[in-house]
Amino acid sequence: MKTLHILLSFLLAVILWSCGTKAEDKPAEVKTDEAVVPVKLTPVSTVVRAEPVIASGIVSSAEEARLSFKIGGIINQMFVEEGQTVHKGQLLATLDLTEINAQVSQAQLATEKAERDLGRVKSLYADTAATLEQLQNATTGMNVAKQNLTIAQFNRSYAQIRATVDGTVTRKIANAGEFIAPGGSVYLLSSNRRSDWVVRVGVSDKDWARLRLGNHASIRLDAYPDQTFSGLVCELAQAADPVNKLYEVEIRINPGKVKFAPGLFAKVTLVPAQSRNYTLVPVESIVEGNGKEGFVYTLANDKKHVRKLPVQIGFLDGDKVLLTNSLPTETAVITAGSAYLTEESSVVVKN
Repeated sequence: MKTLHILLSFLLAVILWSCGTKAEDKPAEVKTDEAVVPVKLTPVSTVVRAEPVIASGIVSSAEEARLSFKIGGIINQMFVEEGQTVHKGQLLATLDLTEINAQVSQAQLATEKAERDLGRVKSLYADTAATLEQLQNATTGMNVAKQNLTIAQFNRSYAQIRATVDGTVTRKIANAGEFIAPGGSVYLLSSNRRSDWVVRVGVSDKDWARLRLGNHASIRLDAYPDQTFSGLVCELAQAADPVNKLYEVEIRINPGKVKFAPGLFAKVTLVPAQSRNYTLVPVESIVEGNGKEGFVYTLANDKKHVRKLPVQIGFLDGDKVLLTNSLPTETAVITAGSAYLTEESSVVVKN
């Protein structure tokens, strides 16, 4: 009887253990099914492309001038106003010549006196009443007086301002009756010839090294949002700006049939001649993107798990991303479902 009770107890324990094992196995199967993420694969490709340089700048004229008087004085007359169109050689402003004419007269009188003194010394020297040194000093004095007269006449000729190019007065800085110092700006003048319009932008040293004279550019202006203008790189700075550390690039722009004015804001896309190979992937395959860096997921060797690969982002091209680093050959990246993946995820490929 005792043996029978022992056997019954053992059978009951085995049955309870079996039921518990089945109850525990069932949730585990459900958990495994929930961890499988359906994904879609897209093959990668390569493309040869020149990475564009994006910059912004201001439209201006290649022929710009700060017009000023050579000498200081009181401004007598100003003949043009801000915004006026002028022609090369046109008189724009003059100084009061009272003091300047007096200086010319002084120099003229000094020259005449030096010539008389030289004539007397020559006569005395011929009669041996003057020394050679006196003759030489008189000759030097006359030459100095003539040079002073030349200086005074030259200064008088530049006591007026004339337009240096056909253009537009973009700014009038002084007014009649004001005292202006030598070299002080009076007018800012910009050429209005259609071939003189340029856009100046600043680029980094990395982008500057990829650019060449003659590279093409497309330009968008806020003033004309529906138009795209073409341009060519015509000048590359050989030193960085000491303030912003950028290199200035000058792009000559074709205005077409529209009118330009200095100061228009421009967005420029430069296309370097230097090209390189890029890996092309869909934009939805990039996860954890942070500026120039990100990650993509690919299938592991067992086709049931994933690998997370770092990538270097070059630039966007529509719905594609151009990567500067290459991926392993015959790689397909995960697109649909990539946002839900981790490196421990199990996946199933859906068509």
